[in-house]
Formats: sequence, structure tokens, C-alpha cells
Amino acid sequence: MTRHWTNKWLCVWCTVAVVAAGALAHAAQALRIVPLVHDDEVLVSFEVADGYTSDVRDAISSGLKTTFSYDVELRMIAHMWVDPLVEKAVVSVSDKYDNLTRRHTLSRTVDGREQDSITTENEATVRQWLTSLDKVTICRTTRLEANREYYVRVSARVPSQSSFLGRTTAMVGRAPFTFIP
Repeated sequence: MTRHWTNKWLCVWCTVAVVAAGALAHAAQALRIVPLVHDDEVLVSFEVADGYTSDVRDAISSGLKTTFSYDVELRMIAHMWVDPLVEKAVVSVSDKYDNLTRRHTLSRTVDGREQDSITTENEATVRQWLTSLDKVTICRTTRLEANREYYVRVSARVPSQSSFLGRTTAMVGRAPFTFIP
């Protein structure tokens, strides 16, 4: 009897592991991250490939303020310990659509400070603003150690089905790099 239950639980855990691995692989494909060291700064560009769905479009067109949030972490790889956090930034991109003027007001904040805002009628611009960021400064290279391995980890929270209820889908991805001054 014990052997039967052991085999049953082993099958259950193997199934959970395979499903989790598939979900992680899908999330990695859906979130593309490119770290860049340039002019004494660590910059990060990323894109959420599957973030602008028909549910998001419907929520926006209803006039509901729609926000995509990104936690961007720079961590040093420590093989025998927890990877220490070097720097973290919270990036939020919001769209408020005005049904009367048919214009989108987009704003981008980093750590609560507004960085940029535009008004547009172009849906392609809205899609790009909400789902991709280009060369966001994370930190100065003076905070990094030479010839060490680092990675940028991005956790994206994007509106999902039933976004009217405030639900989001989380995606996580990471991209490693070696700092060579």
C-alpha cells in the first residue's frame, strides 16, 4: 500500500514540475530582456511580447486607466549564497483613454517619479509604450565589481482577463551579463 502512494505522489510531483517548467519557458519567451553597459551606466531594454491582448484593448477603450508595472532588479550572481541585490527600479506605464477626443494619455514613472508622458491617437504607439521600455537606467557602473557575473531580472505585471477587477498576469524573465570595464 505504501509503495502505491509513493508512486502516485511521485507522478503528481513530476507532472507539477513539467507544467511549471513549461510555464517558465513560455514566460521567458514572452519577456525579452537586453542589459547594456554604456557610458558608465547599466541600461535595460525589455519587451513583453504577449502583453497587449484584446482584453487590454477592451479595458483601454472603455476609458479605464490601464497600468503595466515592471520590477527591474540588478543582481550579482553568488554561486554559494542568495544573489545580492545591487539595485532595483519600479517602472509603471499607464494609459488613460478619453472616449470623447479619442486620445490616449500615456505616462511613464520610475520609482514614483514621472519620467515621460505623451498624448497620441495611434494604437501602435500605445502598444509600444505599454509593453516595451528602451534603455532604462538602473544604476551607475561604480556599483559593480569588475569581471563579475550579474543578471537583470524583470517581473512584469500586466492586466489580464477581468482587468476590470484589477487582476494581473505576472511574467518573470532574466538576462545575465558579465561586467568588464
